[in-house]
Amino acid sequence: MEQPSEKSLKRMRIYVEKYLHKTGTSRHPDEEVTESVIMGLASNIDQVGRPLCPCNFYPDKQAEVERSREWVCACDEMKQWKYCHCLLFVTPEGVPITEHLPEDHEGRQIYGLVKDPTPDKGREARAKLEKT
Repeated sequence: MEQPSEKSLKRMRIYVEKYLHKTGTSRHPDEEVTESVIMGLASNIDQVGRPLCPCNFYPDKQAEVERSREWVCACDEMKQWKYCHCLLFVTPEGVPITEHLPEDHEGRQIYGLVKDPTPDKGREARAKLEKT
């Protein structure tokens, strides 16, 4: 993978710090996990102009960005359920929050019930869930 630009790396690092604070989540305790995701997000900014989630496979990244913003960080799962499958925004123990997920969601099946340590923060798109 080509190294992302310093400008995109800086942009993503600032974004991550602000979003951690906004959502009351933590960085993964293994700094390599956080840095890998930030590198992937920054690379996608350089390639397609948006911080597309690097943890998914896209046959055509540009088409994905143009089609929707579902997988642009912070993705819909994070904004609705406070669940980050990339492990970028997690509990202090390094696991994703699953408390708000539907019971049949794969995150619940993999991690079990992981309580939200800061339920008063984050989930800015939860109202979208209530309308459906």
